[in-house]
Amino acid sequence: MVHHLNTNKQFMIGNGILAFAVIFVVVIFVYMSMRLQRQKEGERYFAETYNVTLVKGFTGDSISILLNDSVLIDQRIDKEPFNFEIKRFAEQSALMIVDKTTDKLSLFELSEKGGSYRFEKDDDEVKLLAQEE
Repeated sequence: MVHHLNTNKQFMIGNGILAFAVIFVVVIFVYMSMRLQRQKEGERYFAETYNVTLVKGFTGDSISILLNDSVLIDQRIDKEPFNFEIKRFAEQSALMIVDKTTDKLSLFELSEKGGSYRFEKDDDEVKLLAQEE
């Protein structure tokens, strides 16, 4: 009895095993890169701070101050100037001042370098005053 080698069948089985090995290696590398990227984002730390001062026009108003989607202050302003400090915690920062009686929203984009910001309310409009160098 003569055995003939079935080379086509062996070739196809070899290619199938190689294809599964390549897919397995690609899945491992994608998983490792996503895990490394998630760890990098979790370790991100910002040293900058924002000093915010409500200078004039806010006394007696009930306001909410938000940085991005985090509520920082939700109270009635009793005295002016009203100062507070915020540590930067995101790539980009937007400060929102909401007058709770009129539900009017004022939106201000903050610098990536931190800094001091002074605000004044005039005729239900919140204005950002010029920066002091």
